[in-house]
Amino acid sequence: MARTAGSDGARTEAAIRRAAIDLIAAKGFEAVTLRGIAEHVGLQASSLYRYYPSKNDLLTTIIVSHLTELLSQWDGIRPVAASAKERLEAFIAFHVRYHAAKPKEVFIANMEMRSLAPDSRSKVVAMRRRYEDILSEILKDGIDEGLFSVSDVRVATFAIIAMLTGLTAWYQEGGRLTKEELVDCYSRLVTKGVFRADGD
Repeated sequence: MARTAGSDGARTEAAIRRAAIDLIAAKGFEAVTLRGIAEHVGLQASSLYRYYPSKNDLLTTIIVSHLTELLSQWDGIRPVAASAKERLEAFIAFHVRYHAAKPKEVFIANMEMRSLAPDSRSKVVAMRRRYEDILSEILKDGIDEGLFSVSDVRVATFAIIAMLTGLTAWYQEGGRLTKEELVDCYSRLVTKGVFRADGD
């Protein structure tokens, strides 16, 4: 295969990551080799090792980059001085749009954590916990404001994130639902599950 990444180091590294994401999402981490990724990009294996000495380094970079962008983008759009209801709706909309746009990265981050070395896995778990804590804080504030009725905030956090993230298994761009319709559907499902009913 002809070399496609050029001589620019940053472009080459980005091409390696993109190829790795495509291959790991299609075949699974264990079935993918650094040599195979190098061939996909059009590099000699020895050149790829300069960027990523091991598969764990590459997988860690992919997942950490995904979570870093997730946290950064939320920080950039999160409502300030808003009610818990407004923040919950914003979180749902953000999560749905972000994950619908990155199904391969989401799949790898969720399914290939098991393949990380212990130190890398601890770092990823801590980053995931930071994101989960955002939703937990919203739910706690909603309870304090008398808006939400949630018996266990941690369980509710896991359940909501799992439901929202599950869209990556079936949602297709250009399908029956637009992203905005998808956001509306999930917003209704989540808010009906956490809002106080009369008499609660």
